[in-house]
Amino acid sequence: MNKTSYKFILVFLVLLIFGLNYPFLDKALKNWLSDYEMGIAERVIDGDTIVVNDSSVRLLGINTPEKGELFYSEAKSFLENLTLNKLIRMEKGKEDLDLYGRKLRYIFEEGENVNLKLVEGGFANFYFPSGRDRYYSRFKEAWEKCMSEDKNLCKKSEDKCSECIFLRKLDVNNQRVIFGNKCSFSCELKGWSVKDEGRKKLVFPNIEIDKDLELIVGNGSNTESRIFWEEEDYVWTKTGDSLFLRDAEGNLVLWWSY
Repeated sequence: MNKTSYKFILVFLVLLIFGLNYPFLDKALKNWLSDYEMGIAERVIDGDTIVVNDSSVRLLGINTPEKGELFYSEAKSFLENLTLNKLIRMEKGKEDLDLYGRKLRYIFEEGENVNLKLVEGGFANFYFPSGRDRYYSRFKEAWEKCMSEDKNLCKKSEDKCSECIFLRKLDVNNQRVIFGNKCSFSCELKGWSVKDEGRKKLVFPNIEIDKDLELIVGNGSNTESRIFWEEEDYVWTKTGDSLFLRDAEGNLVLWWSY
């Protein structure tokens, strides 16, 4: 067989393979192209939401303070400095849109993961309500590093009771949390707060903890040893969540993740 015949057979085989796999290749190409989009950040709504190409975009992997909460303005300003009027790359996660119709995206400016930088700066906690993805470990490590640097949302409480209160148990199935007090004196927790990774937050009433304090999600009457968190269904997700306990000044007493 001459060289021309070999070339003809080779070209034929390449075309055959391409033809047999065209649907797969076409789908892969479309998926690759649709995984991200580019745009100019036109407006920053808050610390984790921006407007790009006339569409609202909710930043994935993070949760920033609500309006009126500590570091709300700082988080918004930090995001404005990183994105406003700049060309950004938006990368999809597990889901395309949230319940409010906002696009769910990781955003990058000059190759830098903006979402991650908010956690590193102590302006957001990490947040993965749809389950852990390829970025989860990096975001968790960023939060832990932020705590070691004691800055902004990661700043450790200086309240004398911050050395006393500890998490005795978090029962996700029954939505119960038990805090303990290892000190010999009672601790007043008025104004202290507990929250999950997202928006669910409870501010403690005027209550003291001598030994144990049980926090229960559901309806009931508060006592000296039990507080009911009046949520309809749940606070702690079974797919993974975090607990943040803060003092009356908003500083971090303890954090636990599962």
